[in-house]
Amino acid sequence: MKKFVVLSLISFLILAFGATVYGQEKAPALEFKASGWMDVISEYRMNVPQPGAGTSAHGGTSTNNVVYGAPPAFRQPTANGASDLAFDKTEAYMEGRGRLKFDALMGKEMSGTFQFEFDSTRWGERVPAGSTAQRNYAGFWGVSDRSALELKHMYFSFGLPWIPVPTTIVAGIQPIGIRPSIFMSTDGPAITAAFKIDPATIKLIWAKALEGRDWAADDDDVYAIEANAKISTLTVGGYWALFKWNSYYPALEVAGATPGYRSDTWWAGLYLDGKLGPVILNFDFCYDDGKIEDRRQNVARGRDVDLSGWGAILNIGFPWEKFLFGFSSIYGTGADQKKTAATPLPGAVTPWGTTTTKVKAFLVPGGTEGSNSHAIVIDGAGINRGNSGFEPAADAHSRAGQGGLWINKIYAGFQVSPEFSTRIEAMYIRDTTKNGNTIGNALTTAGRPINDSDVGWEIDWFNTLAIYKNLTFQFGGGYLFAGDAMDFAVIGAAAGTNKSPKNPWIFVTNLTYSF
Repeated sequence: MKKFVVLSLISFLILAFGATVYGQEKAPALEFKASGWMDVISEYRMNVPQPGAGTSAHGGTSTNNVVYGAPPAFRQPTANGASDLAFDKTEAYMEGRGRLKFDALMGKEMSGTFQFEFDSTRWGERVPAGSTAQRNYAGFWGVSDRSALELKHMYFSFGLPWIPVPTTIVAGIQPIGIRPSIFMSTDGPAITAAFKIDPATIKLIWAKALEGRDWAADDDDVYAIEANAKISTLTVGGYWALFKWNSYYPALEVAGATPGYRSDTWWAGLYLDGKLGPVILNFDFCYDDGKIEDRRQNVARGRDVDLSGWGAILNIGFPWEKFLFGFSSIYGTGADQKKTAATPLPGAVTPWGTTTTKVKAFLVPGGTEGSNSHAIVIDGAGINRGNSGFEPAADAHSRAGQGGLWINKIYAGFQVSPEFSTRIEAMYIRDTTKNGNTIGNALTTAGRPINDSDVGWEIDWFNTLAIYKNLTFQFGGGYLFAGDAMDFAVIGAAAGTNKSPKNPWIFVTNLTYSF
């Protein structure tokens, strides 16, 4: 009996240590990889603003104009012709960005990623008076050793071998994107799970948009699901996302106080990508619905604001030898300015003197950087990373790049050589906002918004030259023949004094090294 016990113990130890040695021999080696890119961009433009909240004296098109994104004072004409305003003035500057990504790989099962970003929004920039900011200010002369390093991503991913279908979990500060051309593209802390069930892929997302007081229900959460499947030559998919924000408008909140507003808003979308024979087909449809509620105490509360809108994109391309011809239609519902203030919180007064009740403009979630690649003058394009156009930005939900607009365009591309390609686009842009305009803010003599539908005709031209495999040079731009919907009220003048801008135009270059 003792021999049996001893032999059993020896056998167990042999198996245990053997399994350990075996596991160590099979364990994948740690592998480090570095990648990234850096660019140098030149901008030459007139009456084409930088979208969102800018970081220079000639920065963004809006601060918190959630629905319309109407240009701030520096974009409009003034009665006294103030010299520091950019209206009808030529602007020129250089900028640059770099990203550095480190991946720690443990075979195919596990990886960890850090990605850093470096920005110079203006070469030769200077920090505003009284500010100690260094983020985005890397382009100093003489003292360029700035603290301009930004952590963009920090996440790890791993597989779950005991689940019967291929599964990948990603946790940390990560890129979060669902159909960026129409819905959402952002970065933030999240946990995502992707399941591969042939021919379908299903992705679940939970993200933390805001953490308020740990003991109170004042935080913001995001829940989303996306699924798609490859059917013959087409990929068909859909998604649903709920933004449950107990602190809807953080910029207006007082630290430690009960949030003034909350919002439950959801988006649902369908999409299709692929080919039908030789024809390239892309289609997106997205709908938003929800409300903004007033939570303020001891104040006369406004009526809840209902949200609903939709957007769609249809693209049809016809490749022929070295050519590509196509048509695109990009649509987004617009607001009714008799029912919606520029910042449409409960109780907010509209330009018509009424109380805000509804937002019919097609919205995108707060913080997203998507939907800005349709027209370089109006709402951005790829050469300058979408860094142009009349697209609003806010920490709350804002109108999409095509919200309040309808863009119909034809395009033609030509692969001149393996190293050089060119593309030209021509489009007509209409305004879909009611009782006012999406971009322009012209007024009647009674001080009411003027409603026009003609934004104008835009022509864009893009070129790409591959100098080396990892070094590309892009150049091009756009010109808008502005319509009446681009007219602006003159600041400091009597109501009804409006001015048409000179036709907006832009020319940009981009030299990018990737590694």
